[in-house]
Amino acid sequence: MPSSDRRARERQQVRERILAAARRLFAQHGFEAVTLRKIAAAIDYAPGAIYLHFKDKEELIRTLCLADFDDLTRAVAPLGRIADPVERIRRIGRAYVAFALKHPHSYRLLFLQRSPYEHDERALERRGDPRRDGHAFLKLAAEEAIEQSRLREGYRDAELVTETFWAAVHGVA
Repeated sequence: MPSSDRRARERQQVRERILAAARRLFAQHGFEAVTLRKIAAAIDYAPGAIYLHFKDKEELIRTLCLADFDDLTRAVAPLGRIADPVERIRRIGRAYVAFALKHPHSYRLLFLQRSPYEHDERALERRGDPRRDGHAFLKLAAEEAIEQSRLREGYRDAELVTETFWAAVHGVA
């Protein structure tokens, strides 16, 4: 194996260690309480090593959030093949809770803390695309259920159905 391949692989491994330590520390202590110095200490590296991978703490947070949202999206994407929108909505809820239980640090990072991710350019470009935005994916199912008269009479606002569902499932998670 050429040394350039080995170095690239080692660099990627260090990056993954940084991300894993950061995810754990952010979930445990909050974004504000964790410094790049603390992350470096957690993996026994000099603080400057992190700057070889991330411009700053904000970039590290955005990278984590995008990766975690991608994981959640991959978990629910196959549910798009379910024809019955009500069953799809049920399964989305189960997948969301399963993600929270399987990845508690990621869940806390994404949904229980304020993060700079919300204003990230890469995050904003995903908004409204059901293939990359869980809210849009669920809203599409709610719209289909409403069109098919599968929900109770009072539930005709797809946005309200979506928000109510997320709130309920988030509470369970």
